[in-house]
Amino acid sequence: MSAALQREAARPLQRPAPVETPPAVPAAVREGSISFRGVSKTYVSPKGEVGALKGVDVEVPVGGVFGVIGRSGAGKSSLLRLVNRLERPTLGHVLVDGADVGKLGDAELVALRRRVGMIFQHFNLLSAKTVAENVALPLVVARRPRAEIEARVAETLALVGLTDKRDVYPRRLSGGQKQRVGIARALAGRPKILLCDEATSALDPETTQSILSLLRDINRRLGITIMLITHEMSVIREICDEVLVLETGEVAEAGPVWRVFGDPQHPATQALLRPLSQGLPEDIAARLRPEPPAAGGEAIVEIALKGTAEPDLSAIADGLGARARLLSASADRIGGHTQGRLLAGLRVGPRSVPDLSGLAHETKVLGYVAADA
Repeated sequence: MSAALQREAARPLQRPAPVETPPAVPAAVREGSISFRGVSKTYVSPKGEVGALKGVDVEVPVGGVFGVIGRSGAGKSSLLRLVNRLERPTLGHVLVDGADVGKLGDAELVALRRRVGMIFQHFNLLSAKTVAENVALPLVVARRPRAEIEARVAETLALVGLTDKRDVYPRRLSGGQKQRVGIARALAGRPKILLCDEATSALDPETTQSILSLLRDINRRLGITIMLITHEMSVIREICDEVLVLETGEVAEAGPVWRVFGDPQHPATQALLRPLSQGLPEDIAARLRPEPPAAGGEAIVEIALKGTAEPDLSAIADGLGARARLLSASADRIGGHTQGRLLAGLRVGPRSVPDLSGLAHETKVLGYVAADA
């Protein structure tokens, strides 16, 4: 054996590095599908590594409106930016229409980004271009024929209600109008997916409502998959079918909005929902005591409606019994399910906690108030 072969034989065996195998993709994948499979994202800073996302597994419903919410630093923006590969995952896979985004070549990535529209918090319009020119920009970059560009600009401006603003410059538009231009621009290339990065957080409440209504209308008319991030639970309640709650980069809770809102399990979800909860009226809270008063009084009963059908008020009234008083009520209808609560005052007695089985999710006594209070 030669000296070279002897040296090679004596060299310790090197095990090949493990190769991460992409997940299998179903044969028939619908356009507009987004899947996150074990996704983690780590940033390197001067102070060390920062884990923005940790093992996120979630499927975005095709043709639905999917909301991602969490407190600042929860990883919302990082997750959104993985879809069109503005960021790459450190671990895991992001599948769009069944294709692993992290493995796309340059030409494939360009094609992907033309199928994925994006609207931004601060509109990102070019001030030196008119409304029509801003909307046309992605089509101009894609070198579409002039006639096609003109037709598509007119179509999208009509869709967002800005036909009369086509020759106006952004400086003359309100915030809501600017966002409508941003939506029209994102739709110009006929995308199957629309990403919304805090699209309403720079707007006043009235304008926010109009933009959310527009997005919902676009979703229903075009069947486009919408994925939006927000820090406002009211936005999720208004427009989304399903929601993902992120907490420090991890999935805290996910599912249909009606279920997550109606029965939040994670402390992060409960904290985010707290501003939407109606507290005990101040005048009652000030008089509330933990024990029944000696001289009679009322039990303050909370009747929780969580994911129920439309409440049968007549049956609830019968269950509460005579001399029950309705003190306050708050309820929403989310995804065909009623969420909320009723507060009733019941005369203290053996049936201070009424049996409302089948009529409410839960019934409990919060405390007591004296009769002469």
